[in-house]
Amino acid sequence: MYGTIMRAKLKPGKKADYLAFLNGLLPSADDYGQGFHSAELAYEDKDPDRVVAIIHFRDRQSYLANAERPETNTDYERQKEFFDGDVEWIDLNYEAYMGKPIGEEASTRA
Repeated sequence: MYGTIMRAKLKPGKKADYLAFLNGLLPSADDYGQGFHSAELAYEDKDPDRVVAIIHFRDRQSYLANAERPETNTDYERQKEFFDGDVEWIDLNYEAYMGKPIGEEASTRA
């Protein structure tokens, strides 16, 4: 498994708008066939305007292929409208997972 972690500060009052925007970007069934696995979104306790996204792909090749899609860049440019300042990206190889899978009850998606 391969992916990235994104950390950014949202502009004040944009949390709900950002979540709605991301829900509109959820991948289609075809994207799952292209190596996309899952994405998680979280907000820091000490600063609820600071968002963290954890994105999983089947492998590095799938991740790179997604990064090269013109739609990916367009979506990211639209995302930047919500951010206040620079975005931090950390690309990584996932080595292990401990615990139960996150259940549907953890999702806030309608």
